[in-house]
Amino acid sequence: MSTQRKPEYAEEEVSEQAVREFLEATPDFFERNAALLRQLELPHGAGGAVSLVERQVAMLRQKDLKLQRQLKELIEVARHNDVLVAKIHELTLQLFAAPDLPSCVSAIEKAMRSGFGADHSVLVLFADPTMFDDIDEGRFFRVVRREDKALGPFDTFLNGKGPRCGQVRDSQRDFLFQDDAEEIGSVALVPLGDKAEIGFLAIGSNDADRFHPGMSIDFLARVGDLIAGALRRY
Repeated sequence: MSTQRKPEYAEEEVSEQAVREFLEATPDFFERNAALLRQLELPHGAGGAVSLVERQVAMLRQKDLKLQRQLKELIEVARHNDVLVAKIHELTLQLFAAPDLPSCVSAIEKAMRSGFGADHSVLVLFADPTMFDDIDEGRFFRVVRREDKALGPFDTFLNGKGPRCGQVRDSQRDFLFQDDAEEIGSVALVPLGDKAEIGFLAIGSNDADRFHPGMSIDFLARVGDLIAGALRRY
């Protein structure tokens, strides 16, 4: 008669869930049974087999590569944000130094063109156009009355909250960029003041993907607050 001890549970009685629960409840099991860990083999995609240890090492390497990519992306975002902060700081200094409205408008136009690399930009101010005949900033500076019918296509934006990014209607694009309208691929509309009480800034890009609804608008909102604060002085 055999005296060999039978396992406590027959193979068919131990469910996969039971094994999983046991291992989860006993995370140091393989540390106390290192020899068993080395004997376990898992199917490999190429038709062979690898040990559980090798499989775990491979998974850890993949996880490490993923973390490295994420870290690299975070570093790039941080560097990009540093550049934007520096540009906002420079614009702030220029606006503080502006002695009058023409100088303020000129500083904003220069910042959009050279500092922020905008392909096209337009500053729309809500006021009586006849009061600003002394300011000549070409296509950048536009003064219109808030009730002007030409602003009808912008009603939703003007009565909303925060910047809007993406595609715009032809009527909006034609009003803002006129002869350059066909070159515009995407646009960022930035309100100046609550519900654009002062006006708004339009930044146009030749790249259709440059401004899109899913992008972060924090930077644009801060620029809008800064410009609105500067214009209120005049």
